[in-house]
Amino acid sequence: MNALEVSDLSFAYGAREALKPMSFSLPAGRFAALLGPNGAGKSTLIALLTRLYDLQRGDIRVGGHSLQSSPRPALRQLGVVFQQSTLDLDLSIEQNLRYHLALHGFSRRQGSARLDAELTRQHLTERRHERVRDLNGGHRRRVEIARALLHEPRLLLLDEPSVGLDPASRLALGLHIRQLCSEQGISVLWTTHLLDEVQPSDDLLIVHQGRLVASGQADAVSQEHGGTLGSAFTRLTASGVRP
Repeated sequence: MNALEVSDLSFAYGAREALKPMSFSLPAGRFAALLGPNGAGKSTLIALLTRLYDLQRGDIRVGGHSLQSSPRPALRQLGVVFQQSTLDLDLSIEQNLRYHLALHGFSRRQGSARLDAELTRQHLTERRHERVRDLNGGHRRRVEIARALLHEPRLLLLDEPSVGLDPASRLALGLHIRQLCSEQGISVLWTTHLLDEVQPSDDLLIVHQGRLVASGQADAVSQEHGGTLGSAFTRLTASGVRP
């Protein structure tokens, strides 16, 4: 079963069509980069995937559950890290995570086991009592990732997660997320407008002017549309391009 299936999805803000009909799927354990210039429709797609916006046309299935007809089971399969941090800066790492566990209905014992597991996985165990305000950007992102994974979702969405991070932190975050895919079987959809965040073996979705203009393994897309990812991206996002 695919972790994510998007079928004939489109969306409009009044008369302006922000997403043209698109369909794609994401298998289990895969890292997929959603790449596009600013204004391409990435944020609208994330808002639909997370149900911040109601579906207008088409369907989204997460872990086999439809966001349209079975939203609660679908959302239980989903973990999200938004571009803007939503952590409470004045609480500790552990307090932020325990609050999230309580929202998901975990008992104290169940929550403690999940908390310890995620702190270990994110290399944050020794910092659990530190205030989030005192962490650097890279460690704050790790706390948000830990929070998103506490309820053991099948799909992790990261919306421009490297914004504001220095180059070394960006690189470390990308390596860490890909390791989660390979070792834990988690599927990841990572949105970005930065070409250097895409690896040749990643799955790749390129959006432009609300259209899905290319999809497939990144190196295959690059070869088909220009030889390098940079040339392919330039060609596919040229003004007026149509799939």
